[in-house]
Amino acid sequence: MKGKSKLLKAGILLLASLSLAGCGKDDGLTADGKVEIEYFNQKKEMTDIIKEIAKDFEAKNPDIKIKVVDVPAPGDVLKTRVLAGDLPDVMNTYPQSLELQEWAKAGYLEDFKGQPFMKNLKEGYAENYEVEGGIYNVPLSANMYGFYYNATKFKELGYEVPETWADFEALVDQMIADGQVPFAIAGSEGWTLNGYHQLAIATVTGGFQPANDYLRFSQPNSISADDEILKADAQRLDLLRRPGAMQQNWQGASYTDALATFARGDALMTVNGSWALTMINEQEPQFEVATFPFPGNNPGESLTIGSGDFALSISATTPHKEEALRFVEYLTTPEAMQKYYDVDGSPVTVKGVKMKEDSELAGLAQYAFTDKHIVWLAQNWTSENDYYTLTTNYLTTGDLERMAQDLNAFFNPMKADVK
Repeated sequence: MKGKSKLLKAGILLLASLSLAGCGKDDGLTADGKVEIEYFNQKKEMTDIIKEIAKDFEAKNPDIKIKVVDVPAPGDVLKTRVLAGDLPDVMNTYPQSLELQEWAKAGYLEDFKGQPFMKNLKEGYAENYEVEGGIYNVPLSANMYGFYYNATKFKELGYEVPETWADFEALVDQMIADGQVPFAIAGSEGWTLNGYHQLAIATVTGGFQPANDYLRFSQPNSISADDEILKADAQRLDLLRRPGAMQQNWQGASYTDALATFARGDALMTVNGSWALTMINEQEPQFEVATFPFPGNNPGESLTIGSGDFALSISATTPHKEEALRFVEYLTTPEAMQKYYDVDGSPVTVKGVKMKEDSELAGLAQYAFTDKHIVWLAQNWTSENDYYTLTTNYLTTGDLERMAQDLNAFFNPMKADVK
């Protein structure tokens, strides 16, 4: 049955991609002679504002029509379309992803290096995602990961945002002693804890490269439960495992459940990315929401993690490259991205956009585009899913020896290039 379901899923994705391939792309012109550019969207929560920005662009460029395409499971559909040689003209891609790196190396994507509009972005950010010297993605906004907290309750109970890991441990212990539930956790969706575990290892080792030196670029089978690094990593995971630290039934809670628990005020904090703010606000919490980064060992060592979020690539084979470039160029203007930022709230790379200093995300956004905003560690990995699983397994069992074994089993296949 499992094999049949996989075949069925593959068939559905193929049919979806083939049906999209036949939608008006014979000559790329609309009935009234306009050039039609397909924009393939992966940020469903922002579809309405993206369509509005596209309309603004069309008003300034009456010879171009932007077709915003939304499909179920967009990441899977995009992979299928790339394999079929049916790339959208412009597409929302993620610059740290393995897929983008592979597509760039294969020549599927346009290189933006040298394009004048790249100067509209904060200096050096797009270069973080270079592939063999080329820039194949225009990152317009960045996501961040950290802690959402009930700032109203913090003030009422006299709690302070932790500056160090020791402060954080003491804070959680005090919350439990006061009869509060510190964390709302989505135990059934391990990806939501990916940032927590990556930041745990990064704050212990000192950042992106030292973390990957330990996990990804070390010798096969070298990760051990006796390592001081792994013990410190486990200590950070153990904060969630403290009796009373997580809401009841956390193991079965979904992403939506965890955010709802936090928004109702039933837990004082939740761990998640900047993308979760929209859903939190939809719950209309009756308290002030704020954020803080993952605390380090010492003051000033806190980190957040993320990457380009609303980020664009262009097909190297689009017959309408000039029009596609004009659309991407427009999206690098303050006019376009101010409208996007005012809804999304995540920090943007476009110069001239006015960001709110009192935003709920201000506690994370202050670190955006600095050395405290590291890229997802998986930029150097070939997969992530088993990392999600071993994280939630440890939260359930507390078995450090098993986690070390699972980490070796996960990373060993990637280490063929380790000398």
